[in-house]
Amino acid sequence: MLAGSVFPRFLGPLELTRRPARRFVNARRAQITRWSGVEITEPYLPLPPPPTPRPDGKYQRGRMLYDSPTVIIATQNTVALAKDPATWRDLLWLILDPLLTLVLAAVPVLLVVFGFFVYFWSWVWSLPLAVFTDFDLRKGWAYVTDYIPGLENTGPWLTPVAGLVVTVLVLPASHALLKAHGHWSRFLLAPTRSAELALRVDHLTETRTEATDTQAAELRRIERDLHDGAQARWVAMGLNLGAVERLIDQNPEAAKKLLASARNASAEALVELRQLVRGIMPPVLAERGLGDAVRALALDSPLDVHVVVELPGRVEAPVEAAVYFAITELLTNVAKHAEAERVSVDIRHVHGKLRVTVSDDGRGGADPAGGSGLQGLRRRLATFDGVCTLTSPLGGPTTATLEVPCVLSSPRTSTSSETA
Repeated sequence: MLAGSVFPRFLGPLELTRRPARRFVNARRAQITRWSGVEITEPYLPLPPPPTPRPDGKYQRGRMLYDSPTVIIATQNTVALAKDPATWRDLLWLILDPLLTLVLAAVPVLLVVFGFFVYFWSWVWSLPLAVFTDFDLRKGWAYVTDYIPGLENTGPWLTPVAGLVVTVLVLPASHALLKAHGHWSRFLLAPTRSAELALRVDHLTETRTEATDTQAAELRRIERDLHDGAQARWVAMGLNLGAVERLIDQNPEAAKKLLASARNASAEALVELRQLVRGIMPPVLAERGLGDAVRALALDSPLDVHVVVELPGRVEAPVEAAVYFAITELLTNVAKHAEAERVSVDIRHVHGKLRVTVSDDGRGGADPAGGSGLQGLRRRLATFDGVCTLTSPLGGPTTATLEVPCVLSSPRTSTSSETA
């Protein structure tokens, strides 16, 4: 049955409202995180991949054939949204949150009105009226002390004091209520345990694919550099040595020149090979560790680089290499674009994470979307569940922070720093 030209008038309310609803709830998540300090991450499960066409160009779902995948994608998304617990938790939060927010917001407002304006402000301004006229606003008021056993005869002075105290106590109470609202929102809007596991699997699948692609690209680069560099020079050396073999008896002077050329090509090939090895795994990194490798990197930088290392042990080799090349990328970007004079690199292990902070005094305004360097850096770190955050206001300073979960080995107690 061919239904490719038939587009249903109704694809389901979930699919039609998915983007605006989730955009609104995500904005509220970010707002609640800023206001209350309670972090709420996105809980949504990934949508299914788009269908692949058959050999005849049609798209099949069940027994139905379609000319376009639009209907299939919409149906798949609707089913996925209906099965995603976050969809219904969002809906429940949207229904209950306005009422709860109204109650939580009314409590501090009522306390301020009751404590400050009724018991304190009105009480103070009623004193001149009572002196010059017979109109006393305090008549008919119930004193605070009337409700406290043992204080019935202490007089009215405690009433405005109590109102002022209540007003002052509202300030921390308001913050507590805001935090309570954040925890309530996280209860419904944060991912469940199963959603966290599903998102984790999806993230690992994505990073594994990116790591495989990156590794393949790196192997192609190494092959290309060997083919165009050292291999070409060694081929030229072989040709020169063959010519020397033929000329050594007939024309010794020409043979000597060819030998000198072969010797120079050998030295140049060795330099290129060493540079290639440094691009794969710098010897100083393998032998001395991340701290000394970054110090050596700072010595080669045209900028004034201050390096501080506080590592009580050795970082795992794969993480060490990824972080080293990430720092290399950051220092290169600073030298090219930041117009900076000084750079600080701080490396330390905090709470089970290797944290690297690179700051410069440049002009700022760095845009992560402006180039592929930072995106590639993030992909490199994502292989190890690492993250990279960039703060770069106009006018500077620019600060890049790398965090990678890792454990340390070979503990040592030295803490060192160096200026290059």
